[in-house]
Amino acid sequence: MLIIEKTNLFKIMSNILFTCAGRRNYLLQYFREALNGTGKIIAADMQLTAPAMAVADSSYVVPGVYDQNYIWNLLDICEKETVKGLISLNDLELPILAAKRKAFKLAGVKLILSNPEVIDICFDKNKTLLFGKKLGVKLPKTALRLKDAQIAIDTGQMKLPVVVKPRWGSASIGIEFPETKAELELSYQLQLKKLDHTSLFEASKNDLEKSILIQEKINGIEYGLDILNDFNGKPLQVYVKEKLAMRAGETDKAVLRNIPDLEELGFRIGKALGHIGNLDVDVFESGGDYYLLEMNPRFGGGYPFSQMAGANYPAAIVAWLEGKEYDFSEFKKNYDQVFAKCDTVVRVK
Repeated sequence: MLIIEKTNLFKIMSNILFTCAGRRNYLLQYFREALNGTGKIIAADMQLTAPAMAVADSSYVVPGVYDQNYIWNLLDICEKETVKGLISLNDLELPILAAKRKAFKLAGVKLILSNPEVIDICFDKNKTLLFGKKLGVKLPKTALRLKDAQIAIDTGQMKLPVVVKPRWGSASIGIEFPETKAELELSYQLQLKKLDHTSLFEASKNDLEKSILIQEKINGIEYGLDILNDFNGKPLQVYVKEKLAMRAGETDKAVLRNIPDLEELGFRIGKALGHIGNLDVDVFESGGDYYLLEMNPRFGGGYPFSQMAGANYPAAIVAWLEGKEYDFSEFKKNYDQVFAKCDTVVRVK
């Protein structure tokens, strides 16, 4: 009798594993509140000192995402902790996990992430631009080779300053803003050198000649869109935030804005892409036009501002994991309230 009761208890528990947990303490706390005692929060990271490890119910140190034993480590954790859902918080890990979806499904774990094709469109910034072009969205002028960018500048097709960044990038690693042709050449060569020493090399090594993007810098208001899709890839809600300040590549201060055109754009992107979970999108407004810059198929650093403004996507995810419906009318939109992040200190377990 005791064994049966324990088995039934496991069936209703919605234990969630966060991989590459890093500094996302707030996100783990949102899910803890959504679970309301019906499940555990488990965190995995390659560093024991990752702040999010300190706030999880169980924490595990794992090897790097490119280690051959990485997936097996995660599957062992899932079995030990009876994990029901897995959420990744790192771009580099997404294609690795997506390729092993079948193994996690056999283990009874729901990967809350998109399919490999969607992840590829988002991770490869050139494919992001091609997706935007097909959708009819305005895009910054872009070159894949230094020579092409120099010619475009000389002929007036591209204006300085420009943005130089990795084509397969994450967390604003290595972004430069050269203002002259001489600075452009130096920045480009520096980017190539930097790729050898960052976590982005593995993703870029197969096409180093076209591993750096050069884009015309868009001046204007920067917005972050949280496009919330269900597990079937259907867009259910869009939150539009004006970014007021950035720090280390993440939104530091933001305010929810009521801009129907941008919400409509978000729904168009969500429907066309068919991602699963949250899609973090960067858009610039300049001269009355909206320019698509980047898309990240995961919880981004700007999601807390949507949560604070009335969203509760973790509650929807928990409901779906438990096989329940979720009423999105419970989502609120408290416009024009400014929110800001602040640092906290946690004791490493």
